[in-house]
Amino acid sequence: MVDLVPSSESVMEILTKTGAYRKGHFIYPTGKHASHYFQMPLAFRYYDNARVLSVGLSRLFRMEKSISSRLPRVSIISPSPGGIMVAFGVREALGADQIYWAEIEEGKRQFRQYIGEDAVYPAIIVDDILRSGRAIEETVKLVKDLGAEVIGIGAIVKFEDSPTEFDGIPVKSLMTYDVNFYETEDEWRNSRSASQVEEEKVRF
Repeated sequence: MVDLVPSSESVMEILTKTGAYRKGHFIYPTGKHASHYFQMPLAFRYYDNARVLSVGLSRLFRMEKSISSRLPRVSIISPSPGGIMVAFGVREALGADQIYWAEIEEGKRQFRQYIGEDAVYPAIIVDDILRSGRAIEETVKLVKDLGAEVIGIGAIVKFEDSPTEFDGIPVKSLMTYDVNFYETEDEWRNSRSASQVEEEKVRF
């Protein structure tokens, strides 16, 4: 079972090959500068890659007896549209009964589907990448407000400075990335990762 969990090196190879991870000089919406940019959906364009990553993440959950013993009466939840492909892949691999996803509407995170109280099974929240943790934190609250239990949380890639747990539930990931953001261009150019490339403005 452990053999089906790809190494962090294998994950990075997939992301680099598909363009989901790039090096350069990127300016984020916050105005901060970085030498990296993740665009995870590019890796999920290819079925084989999507399957390797989703099954790998699902195995981390299945190895937890407290989670596997609840299957199949479990819901897989994505906190945003970006994690929907991950959620579908993990749901298929685990054979979970339900799948939901949340979106931002009118400045507030809420479920796309109409959900009544007690309708959500014990939940595993998954995303493609974990940066600040805000999306997952808000989704945990959504789930609990519906009277449901969160039993697992995970992401394909986790930034090293992102939360390691939410409400006592540890975050599982296939790869941890040591991210460095710089407040100014001068700070970035003085960093070890700086290079002679044109700057590119990107979205999160």
